[in-house]
Amino acid sequence: MDIKAKILIVEDDLTIGSMLKQKLDAKGYQTAKESNGKKAYERIVQENYDLIVLDWMLPDMDGIEVCKKVREVSDVPIIMLTARGDAESALQGLKSGAYDYVPKPFSPEVLVARIEGIIERAKNPPRPDSKRLIVGNVILYPERYEVTVKGESVKLTARQFDLLKYLVENKNIVVTRDRILEKVWGYACEVGTTTVVDVYIRYLRSKIDEKYNEKHIHTVRGVGYVVRD
Repeated sequence: MDIKAKILIVEDDLTIGSMLKQKLDAKGYQTAKESNGKKAYERIVQENYDLIVLDWMLPDMDGIEVCKKVREVSDVPIIMLTARGDAESALQGLKSGAYDYVPKPFSPEVLVARIEGIIERAKNPPRPDSKRLIVGNVILYPERYEVTVKGESVKLTARQFDLLKYLVENKNIVVTRDRILEKVWGYACEVGTTTVVDVYIRYLRSKIDEKYNEKHIHTVRGVGYVVRD
């Protein structure tokens, strides 16, 4: 079987770490395990991994600190695992540089699906598209992954851009959190997983609406979100 990608699992719970390794090995990935935060960081900067699965609570150096230090030298995708499932913890994890955030307990099958989706996106980036997307004073340039507001460039991560692009493509249409998770993250909703959508909406609002004193991203209580001019 061809090796698809190289993945490091950083988890001090031996049962979880072994289970993930077994499932990913069965999918054809080349995996390694580490249970210590400091040692994991040293391996990440010395070895070439395609993705990191990183637990929050680790000895010597916790996952947040590992993630921050890795981001100083690498943009390797990091999926953070944690028993903290509240929105503030998710925000802290994503701010540290995590690409995705998975609360415990989680479905191993769903986590593996997320990993496959992230790696597949990295191998097959979106095709260039010269079409501009516009909502109010916000202009998106999909082919360049660029956004401007009132003519000023706004820096977004790839995931933030994908979320904004999906909302603008569906301008004036209310989209549910489940639908956003499916279309932007690439996997079906599980209990507790839509929290990450709310966190990313907060990111976009701070960078697009609040900074420029505009209101484009609206919450439809009990349903989801909608973008309007």
